Amino acid sequence: MTPYIDTLQKRYTTKIFDPTRTLSADEVQAIKTILRLSPSSTNSQPWHFMIATTPEGKDRIAQATEGFYQFNEAKVKNASAVVVLCTRTDIDKAYTDMITTQEEKDGRYPNDEVKETVRGGREFFANLHRDQIKDAPHWMEKQTFIALGNLLVGVAHLGLHACPMEGFDYEVMSETLGLKAKGLAPTVIVSLGISAENDFNAGAPKSRLPEEVLFTEL
Repeated sequence: MTPYIDTLQKRYTTKIFDPTRTLSADEVQAIKTILRLSPSSTNSQPWHFMIATTPEGKDRIAQATEGFYQFNEAKVKNASAVVVLCTRTDIDKAYTDMITTQEEKDGRYPNDEVKETVRGGREFFANLHRDQIKDAPHWMEKQTFIALGNLLVGVAHLGLHACPMEGFDYEVMSETLGLKAKGLAPTVIVSLGISAENDFNAGAPKSRLPEEVLFTEL
């Protein structure tokens, strides 16, 4: 078994966090790096990440887990850090131009011909989903879930534990964090830290459907 597969085998969703555990500055930076390096279609990066490591910041996020979603409140407040993965509500030319400028700054283009080919391809797909298929929010949200998967495996590699959550009040989260004014929509919360000793999910065996159900050899 390779180290990567071993990490996948051992990773689990934490249900109870140790509230005494805090993240080091290096661990927080590693989390940011994992998210920043996540792949996306045409390198569109249609996301933004809100990160809370203080009680005050976690309390703001936890406002969206009150009432019906109270079952997730402790997972937010007791975690060492909480990330709200947000998706852009639009992907316009100004944003794709910013990506092209950054790619050029980072030395991605050997010449202008390659630059225009990449830029044109990205704008083609952005326009396709925005103006023709008209599913741009859904298309961009799918990219954010790629970042989610990258984060879950990445933090497991660091020896940290995570709990992804879609169970929160989207309107409250948007209002509390001022997301609409920023052109963002909340997509998923991920709490991070170390599992408590009484986390019932830590010792549960991993369960997945068998290969004969999931795969078809062509």
